[in-house]
Amino acid sequence: MERARVSGSGGPGKKTRNIFPEFSIMGRGKTRSALPVRRESSVGADLRCMLSLFEWSLWYASRSSVGPPLNRMGRVIAIANQKGGVGKTTTAINLAACLAVAGSRVLLVDADPQANSTSGLGLRGQHQRTLYHALAMNEPVEKIEIPTGLDGLSLVPSERNLAGAEIELVEVDRREYRLREVLEATRNRFDFILIDCPPSLGLLTLNALTAADSVLVPIQCEYFALEGVSELWDTLIRIRRSLNPTLAVEGFLLTMFDERTNLSNQVMADLRDFLGSQVFETSIPRNVRLAEAPSHGQPIILYDPKCRGSESYVNLAKEVLANGKKSAR
Repeated sequence: MERARVSGSGGPGKKTRNIFPEFSIMGRGKTRSALPVRRESSVGADLRCMLSLFEWSLWYASRSSVGPPLNRMGRVIAIANQKGGVGKTTTAINLAACLAVAGSRVLLVDADPQANSTSGLGLRGQHQRTLYHALAMNEPVEKIEIPTGLDGLSLVPSERNLAGAEIELVEVDRREYRLREVLEATRNRFDFILIDCPPSLGLLTLNALTAADSVLVPIQCEYFALEGVSELWDTLIRIRRSLNPTLAVEGFLLTMFDERTNLSNQVMADLRDFLGSQVFETSIPRNVRLAEAPSHGQPIILYDPKCRGSESYVNLAKEVLANGKKSAR
């Protein structure tokens, strides 16, 4: 018997093909077409079970509206997944670079105390102020951001002291809105602000998701990566309910895809089956040149513009740009 699902506009019990009705999808107005019936894999069964736990919460969250809308001058995209090693920083650096090459004004915010986005652009140690100074000491972003080797791309760097900001902000009023307030004054100077989140669901990630218009979720094409999606989705529900009711899903990005393995193809098939148009058409392959680029302090589009990894991130940037145009209509 087909299981009743909850729609975003009605109550429980209405059947729909959209598994996540509560979250709008950037630039994606189409509903997925009927899929052929096939035998469900163990990965697919576990994912279906995981998603079903949140449907009632999704519908409930869609009924509420909290807080004022953000200034819509520039799009803020948080790149988040509490699981480490799924390609968040690689995606943040290379998507930002590709958007800049396409002519957009881009600010990359390194919100991870490990400062991998900062080092990946060859800028570790080449700054006096970091995101820590903005969050904990109210320094304006204009005094913190630094230029990169790419026209149109600026960086708000990070350092290990940023880890202390989570402790220092605990007693601060409206601590979840600190990053949102910091970025609000600078949104009119950029077309995109990308936030590289740490691999956790702590206060820094919470600030990033509260400040964001949408969230881009990199998912490694392996089984364990799927398990972390449930915790992240629970966090998104809570944020929409109480802090950022306009938070949308930019998309799920499949990373480290290896077309030679059955597991990668199975994970891709299951995610596209259950998430439909919320999964980007572009997937990021395993690529040696992508792994080498950070050690040279360059995004892949400068390090090796003809490799498969570079082509994939160019295609991802095109999708993000197309989503922005559709959502602006």
